[in-house]
Amino acid sequence: MSFPTVRHRRLRGSAALRSMVRETILTVNDFIYPIFVTHGTNVKDEISSMPGVYHFSMDRLEEEIREVVSLGIPSILLFGVPASKDAIGSSAYDHNGIVQEATRAIKEWAPELVVIADTCLCQFTDHGHCGVVHVHEPTGIAEVDNDQSLELLVKTAVSQAEAGADIIAPSNMMDGFVSAIREGLDAAGYSNVPIMSYSVKYASAFYGPFRDAAHSAPQFGDRKTYQMDPANAREALREAESDVLEGADFLMVKPALAYLDIVRTLKDQFDLPLVAYNVSAEYSMVKAAAANGWLNERAIVLETLTGMKRAGADLIMTYHAKDAARWLQG
Repeated sequence: MSFPTVRHRRLRGSAALRSMVRETILTVNDFIYPIFVTHGTNVKDEISSMPGVYHFSMDRLEEEIREVVSLGIPSILLFGVPASKDAIGSSAYDHNGIVQEATRAIKEWAPELVVIADTCLCQFTDHGHCGVVHVHEPTGIAEVDNDQSLELLVKTAVSQAEAGADIIAPSNMMDGFVSAIREGLDAAGYSNVPIMSYSVKYASAFYGPFRDAAHSAPQFGDRKTYQMDPANAREALREAESDVLEGADFLMVKPALAYLDIVRTLKDQFDLPLVAYNVSAEYSMVKAAAANGWLNERAIVLETLTGMKRAGADLIMTYHAKDAARWLQG
């Protein structure tokens, strides 16, 4: 029996040897941790569909921020859950809105922590859509007014930057939202505040627990008219290219786990930093399976996050960030 004289040799040595040649390195610096802040006092309420994730009132938020900083997590994504809502989401751009108030406080507690403000209206509108909705009579058909929505989103972004947000992250998927927000920020004197665009945001079933967390489920219809069809890949390139041309500083793919092919495609096509959003249902499925003893949570989470980075993500938004930070340190 003859064997080839040259062949690939699998590295079967020690863990140290394998680590020396590891191609993808996951670190705490890759993580962005989402936080939900709300009104009230002494609120630290666990979200039923997202074990380990909480709503925080302002008087309980500092303890969470201190823990995030102690773990070395460099950045948070801030979501507001307001006490009241209206048809135009006015509390989203209120100078004293919950996101603005929290941002100012966080920058005092932890100036080095990068605060990313989610810029959308869905948590703040009583109808749960990401923009201004008009109902056409007599058909009763409701449509989102793209241009009027842009005006309010610009006001929201400017108010968030004024409060001290380091990055504006528009998640609304309105047409032209990056250029409108960029123009608005520049005109208001915030030309150095970057935009992390939710460039490729699919109309996904993986958002279910988040809508529970943010109290943002649409009261009628759905968001398929302004979020992407999960079956489409080439459309992702067009959406991302549009955002690049409009002045985005970061691109994002949301959700991440079922769309790693899209993450790789964008990584290969564009040279902007790329963010993968490890969304709520991706998190909750792991938590549920772990609670039932069906899998090793630590191993699954670190493998999943490594896969996202291997696919091309420069940064990963994940509710696992605190746990993953502890595991990587250990």
